[in-house]
Amino acid sequence: MAVPVRTTTRGEPLERLRELAAQGRLETAYDEVAPLLAELADDPGARPDWARRAGRLLARADRDAVLARHPDLSRVTVAVTGQSTAADVVEPLVGELARHGLLVNAVVGDHGAYLRDLTDPSGVFHGIAVDLALCLLDDTTVFAEVPAVWGPEDVARAADEVAARIEGLVRRRAGGGTLVLNTLPLPRERTHQLVDHRSRARLGVVWREFNARLLRLGAEADGVVVLDLDPLIAACGPVADARLAQYAGARIGAGLLDAYAREVAHLARALTGRTRKCLVLDLDHTLWDGVLADDGAEALAAAGTLRGEAFGAFQRAVRQLAAQGVLLAVSSKNERGAVLEALRTHPDLVLREGDFASVHADWEPKSGHLAAVADALGIGDDALVFADDSPAERAEVRHSSVRAAVVPLDDEPALHVQRLLADGWFDTLAVTEEDRARAGHYRGAGARAALRAESGSHEEFLRGLGVHVDLCAPRAHEHERLAQLTQRTNQFNLTGLRLTPPEVARAVTDPDRTLLAARTADRFGENGLTGALLATREGDALRLDNAWLSCRVLARGIEQALLAAVLAHARDTGYRAVLAAYRPTAKNARVRDFYPALGFTAAGERDGALLFRHDLRRLPAPPEHVRITGTLTTGADGRRHT
Repeated sequence: MAVPVRTTTRGEPLERLRELAAQGRLETAYDEVAPLLAELADDPGARPDWARRAGRLLARADRDAVLARHPDLSRVTVAVTGQSTAADVVEPLVGELARHGLLVNAVVGDHGAYLRDLTDPSGVFHGIAVDLALCLLDDTTVFAEVPAVWGPEDVARAADEVAARIEGLVRRRAGGGTLVLNTLPLPRERTHQLVDHRSRARLGVVWREFNARLLRLGAEADGVVVLDLDPLIAACGPVADARLAQYAGARIGAGLLDAYAREVAHLARALTGRTRKCLVLDLDHTLWDGVLADDGAEALAAAGTLRGEAFGAFQRAVRQLAAQGVLLAVSSKNERGAVLEALRTHPDLVLREGDFASVHADWEPKSGHLAAVADALGIGDDALVFADDSPAERAEVRHSSVRAAVVPLDDEPALHVQRLLADGWFDTLAVTEEDRARAGHYRGAGARAALRAESGSHEEFLRGLGVHVDLCAPRAHEHERLAQLTQRTNQFNLTGLRLTPPEVARAVTDPDRTLLAARTADRFGENGLTGALLATREGDALRLDNAWLSCRVLARGIEQALLAAVLAHARDTGYRAVLAAYRPTAKNARVRDFYPALGFTAAGERDGALLFRHDLRRLPAPPEHVRITGTLTTGADGRRHT
């Protein structure tokens, strides 16, 4: 059935925001903001500074009033400091994060005082629970330390001192959150003050070695991300306006700050559990040149012609994403048999049938395809990214109830890769071995679906599945993966708590805390590290700080088996009670009754969380179809139970 597509004039989403601001309705209608900005981002004719303009309008909203009317809205507190003028990043950051449903609380430090801002316990960021600390660096970070008349060797000495200072900052900075640094641009006005090419070459070496030292911090230091500005400069143009750089100290210009804010928004998405998991691709004029139903498979091209080579480059980029754990699926308005034959046999294709976890090809609306992909893979539809060259198909998905992100492709395949990667939908803090193995974990989805269809009941399906859980402390190489699990898990996340790798490491070594990792498998293969539980000794009670379970293994009895094992362990090692809490979030309503179903009784409410207590007198029976092995260690005395 055809879906009516609402046509918009260019700039209409911003006009709607202006109307809301003028009417004093930004607070009450804040739930309209993200869809409006998503629509704006889908417009190839939108001005590149749309996020800055939107952020300027949204700054008029009363933040407390927005939260009062939309209590489920996720918040991000950002500290902003730097070498020179840094406050100009706030407006585009507000707009970029609002597009992704995040409300920003920005705290701006003093001009040029980044060392004091980030290390002084009583400084401007004192007492603020910061999620992200942005430290914007520019060329004056180093050149402020060189003499009036200088050469490459002077810059080398200054760069070494500054790098050591920044490394010390990473070690001793006050406050939490993820520290975001950046590489330093080297403007032509610096290089060409040296008149000989050999000196310019030596300066280039010094500068790149300094930036490489910063990038190594991002690769090796916990809690630190270093954004490389070179790709952003190549994409968006000059570093700064010379007049504003001189008169206002704005050494990083508005265009580059807009691009920087977009990268920070991608990072904030990852930290708040919004990293997408599956890329759903159209086929005709998206994955290959041509229309399968009209032209036939022999006329399709993904190599051998100018346009065909562009589609081949797009397929190679998609395959690169898949190698890092991004799941792939197909949504095509074509005959399924013809699609599968093309994917199996067409000589041009880089991607084959086996690369896709799910293939949907028929004449139904694509929003239905996306819902079916999410259901088949056991993930939320907000974990999907949909790429299609048709504005009508994109509009149908965008205006449906499906929460997939939409990538606006068009009839120019040379731009497909750029547009796919523009929004960093799959950005994460680190890629783990678990990520690389994800496609293999999902290959059993079809077999599980077949077993479910053949089973007479859900209980019979579970008995036939043969679920096994290995439960013990995370191994050292699993800290990154466990942190990632807490950041990405939304449905079975009882308090909304998320951990960083350093927090995982501290919990593992804390004698009063217990952090358990659950590795799951069934008859169709291993699922990897899919669950975790964090607990703290509190007198003669054990407090469950949180539990997490990946949505792809929910409703298999694993969550009940995990808690049953922990409760039995607590009783057998002398605890008098187990305490727990449920804090509502936008996505965890399904686990509201999880603790009561296991025999916990209500124990009041505190700071918006429901409190529960289990007296350990009558323990829940573990599900018979789940086999648990492993070693549990709880408490300051290291008591163990197998």
